[in-house]
Amino acid sequence: MQYRTLGKTGLRISEIGLGCASFWGKRVFDEAEAIRIVHAAVDRGVTFFDTGASYSGGNAEPRLGRALAGLKNRHELVVATKAGSYTDERGKWREDFSSSGVRRSVEASLVRLGLDAIPLLHLHGPDIHHLTDDLLDTLSRLKQEGKVRHLSANSFDEAVLEYVATLPLFEAVMIDYSVLRPEREPLIAKLAAQNTGITAGMVLGGGLYRSKLGIRRLQDAWYLARAWKNHRGDLRRGRALRFIDRQQGWTGGEIAIAWVLRNPHISCAVFGTTRMQHLLENLRASDRPLDAGMLARIAEAQRSFG
Repeated sequence: MQYRTLGKTGLRISEIGLGCASFWGKRVFDEAEAIRIVHAAVDRGVTFFDTGASYSGGNAEPRLGRALAGLKNRHELVVATKAGSYTDERGKWREDFSSSGVRRSVEASLVRLGLDAIPLLHLHGPDIHHLTDDLLDTLSRLKQEGKVRHLSANSFDEAVLEYVATLPLFEAVMIDYSVLRPEREPLIAKLAAQNTGITAGMVLGGGLYRSKLGIRRLQDAWYLARAWKNHRGDLRRGRALRFIDRQQGWTGGEIAIAWVLRNPHISCAVFGTTRMQHLLENLRASDRPLDAGMLARIAEAQRSFG
């Protein structure tokens, strides 16, 4: 595993991170297997884990906390979680960017994760109007109290990300960036020029480049339904890239991650999985550059996106 510095945070993190959310965090998915995946990632050098208070019906954070509890080096790992959204007692997703709400979220996350401090806290999908002086003061106080070490924002809104980069309190952002989203690159370059650390989520693009969308288990159907719900507008892009799923010696996921990591401004490519084989295959993308021929074929396909 190779490591990169996360912008002005100074944190050295694995260039591939594990997303601990979605079906991985759901109660229906076997917890022993979920924890085994986390431990296997740590054993192979992964040091960055991303989760959130609202993920998996509120079960992702405490499950990750239980996985970390069995690790002697848990305080050396960089765990990122999110505030601004949560799951209520009825299992409904809620938004709360109030100062008191964010403080409650942070303090509850510390308990659920079993950590003394949150290494990296993302505000989860804020609008610019949420970033009030009162909220910024609360975030600053949380850092002063040692409850949060570094601040980030997770957003798909370019205007929000550019605004966040002007606020000295924030040192990093998390964006959606994948082989299906090359248009993110001018924004990434602009953020990197300000020494803003950048982590990339959704790096597998919903797997829409896959040649076969087989359903063998419940989670396969769940992920396919989510991709159809959230990314069906990208189906044409996925079809143009299906050749990456037919390369000898590579999986499509490896190529997708290697393509993201070819960008030196990305500190970490984050993906989630419920399959050990999938984890091990994707981790092989670390320090495995794509050749010029593959990069040219991908660029040609991307030009068809319009």
